[in-house]
Amino acid sequence: MKRRHTLSMVMALAVGLLHCFFMQDLQAEERTYYDISASDVRKIMIAVPNFSSSGGNQGASVAQLLTKGLELHSFVGVIDSSRYGGGKDADWKSLGADYVVMGQVGSDPAGIVVEGQILDVASNKQLAGRRFKGSAAQLEDMTLRLCDSLIEDFTGEKGVARTRIAYISDSTGRKEVYVSDILGRHPRQVTRHRALCVSPRFTPDGNFLAYSTYHRGNQDLYITDLRQDSSTNALSRRKGLNLAPAFSPDGRNMVITLSKAGNPDLYTMDRQGNIGQQLTSGAGINVSATYSPDGQSLAFVSDRSGKPNVYVMSAGGGQAKRLTFKCSENSEPAWSPKGDEIAFTGLQGGAYQLFVMDRSGGNVRQLSTGGGSYESPTWSPDGRLLAVARKGGSRSELCVVSKNGKDVRVLFTMKGNQSYPQWSGRLP
Repeated sequence: MKRRHTLSMVMALAVGLLHCFFMQDLQAEERTYYDISASDVRKIMIAVPNFSSSGGNQGASVAQLLTKGLELHSFVGVIDSSRYGGGKDADWKSLGADYVVMGQVGSDPAGIVVEGQILDVASNKQLAGRRFKGSAAQLEDMTLRLCDSLIEDFTGEKGVARTRIAYISDSTGRKEVYVSDILGRHPRQVTRHRALCVSPRFTPDGNFLAYSTYHRGNQDLYITDLRQDSSTNALSRRKGLNLAPAFSPDGRNMVITLSKAGNPDLYTMDRQGNIGQQLTSGAGINVSATYSPDGQSLAFVSDRSGKPNVYVMSAGGGQAKRLTFKCSENSEPAWSPKGDEIAFTGLQGGAYQLFVMDRSGGNVRQLSTGGGSYESPTWSPDGRLLAVARKGGSRSELCVVSKNGKDVRVLFTMKGNQSYPQWSGRLP
């Protein structure tokens, strides 16, 4: 398979040296972080005025991108800049701002410097600052690095603005695999099979993407190196099902569903497509495996009880324990990055809804609200958000859902329908 796009710009950004340093928090000894997982937490209101800049509209564009990155994190609300004209002099208290990001874009012998500081409105004190240096081509990346660092100042963990999402889109008339940044910018078409593709899966390092496709008539499994844009390689073309895999945390192996022997069962497989161990044997249909972050356990779906339900077993196989009982059908488990929870979808009232439970199957709670059917949950790398495909009528769009269930938003708007989201890890 040949593709038309080149990766010269991507490679240029990847190899550029970017230096960052943290200017110490003036009140570091008093630092407390927000518990954004609490169901009753209110959003932190932040103002992001235009950055100071000598480069035309550069400061305004940086503020706009930073705003989008901050808003991705559901505990943040950004005050509309039209309410104060985008300037740095405003009555922040009357606007309802808790904090203001005061930033500037300047020149440097290496290229450009992007700097942002947090102003605590209540105390009128500057709390923290971040500074990034890089080439002009890295301005967007530095802005998102600043965003993730500011999120870290609030929560103690970096944000997820510098991540990617893989998904299926029918914008060309065929369901092909795409990858974009998590804000929906710079979408890239990965496959050109002109046939149905489903279930993209990143390797843990984010360099490779596996997916299943029907372009040869059978549901075959392929993997492509995202660092190039000219070819893709077959992992498994065995007769029957070759379903998209769950990669082990170290990325060396995967668990895949094959039906080469008749029944859809789980098998281990290496990155060259060689089958290792058969993990299930004839106990109903066994699909949708997901590894625990420590690599010791697998959650998966089986209809061995008569209806699809989520089960858990050792990563080496053995006896499986049923976890789900709430809905008539339960499927699509996704293990959280911290290992303490599993998201899944449950059939309720004729539509699939999004649920989260403890890894033992307890404390089940529904996160989705409103109409539509929620499918293919995938966690953000910080475990605070989930991306899902929300289907209603003939429309399918990607949404992001906060773990406390308070916030369900459309992730981005693009031509066509999007489905099968897969959230990457943080970019290096």
